[in-house]
Amino acid sequence: MKNSSIPERRPRGRPRGFDSTRALDEALKVFWRLGYEGASITDLTEAMGITAPSLYAAFGSKAELYRQALERYRAEQGAFTARALAEEPTARAAIARVLRESAREFSSRKHPRGCLISTAVLTCAAENQPIAELVAGLRSGTLALFRDRIARGIAQGELPAGTDAEALARYFGAIIQGMSVQAQDGASEAELLALAEVAMRAWDNKRS
Repeated sequence: MKNSSIPERRPRGRPRGFDSTRALDEALKVFWRLGYEGASITDLTEAMGITAPSLYAAFGSKAELYRQALERYRAEQGAFTARALAEEPTARAAIARVLRESAREFSSRKHPRGCLISTAVLTCAAENQPIAELVAGLRSGTLALFRDRIARGIAQGELPAGTDAEALARYFGAIIQGMSVQAQDGASEAELLALAEVAMRAWDNKRS
């Protein structure tokens, strides 16, 4: 079995005058636009305004930079999913809000289209398999949040007792991944919202 750990960081000092937050935000945009393998060190350093040695000194490796960019994304642009699941009073309202906000965020012109995580590193070279496993783990974590919220909805009588929470969670996860792809292909917010509305009929059909 291959080691799935991220390459170790190089023990070097951080460059003087280095704004790591700004640099990380710029790297995030590059990864979001080009993907992990598509983003070269040259692409990253030009966007970050630093040299390659400074990149390695601050982040240790491209893989570690990507890991930190993913965490930054989850805490900022991608935080709406966990927030909706936690804040809405019902499971249906929570899932519907996630879909609506996905439609808005994925089609926004303020940043690259789609979701950094939903469709990231689906295939890769063998040497980048640890990165693929990392991102797959993040997607699995989101599915688990969906499943748990749906299971609570079942327990509270929103859905029939025999509803398969795992399957329904995977259904909505697939819808979100599809929305990400379609947004990257140019789908508008209105088009994605229409897709979200159709997707929610699967929930309502379970109740009938």
